[in-house]
Amino acid sequence: MPSLAYQISPTDFRQRRLLQVTVAVLAILPVFAGVCGVVTGAGFLGVKAGPADLDSHVRFLSGLFLAFGIGWYTCIPAIEKKTERIRLLAILTFCGGLARFLSLLIAGEPSAGHLLGLGMELVIAPCLVVWHGRVAALSQRCV
Repeated sequence: MPSLAYQISPTDFRQRRLLQVTVAVLAILPVFAGVCGVVTGAGFLGVKAGPADLDSHVRFLSGLFLAFGIGWYTCIPAIEKKTERIRLLAILTFCGGLARFLSLLIAGEPSAGHLLGLGMELVIAPCLVVWHGRVAALSQRCV
């Protein structure tokens, strides 16, 4: 069976490739933040010596963040076929963004990095789902 590249128009193929590149670039952030949090614990947040429970919690959540980033990377090959995985990752990311937004309302404005994360979680993740739906539909039309 020929690859998808030979089954869809060049314009549709570029749309697919652009989505793959976008996911690859955006997934750098959770992977980087996850690794930094796992390695440095609460120090990643600028806390020098916090309670062991805080450090443990930050490392645990950083591990999840790292896993989210890796999960997004697993969507890149044959991205047009990863609908369920992309939707699951996006809804989990969005839910985390809602929690981060609650923190903004209760505790005040966080650092720029956390505001960037908030934007990615509440705006970019849903946009990726919509974009992916278009790319998936293009591939279904041609197969």
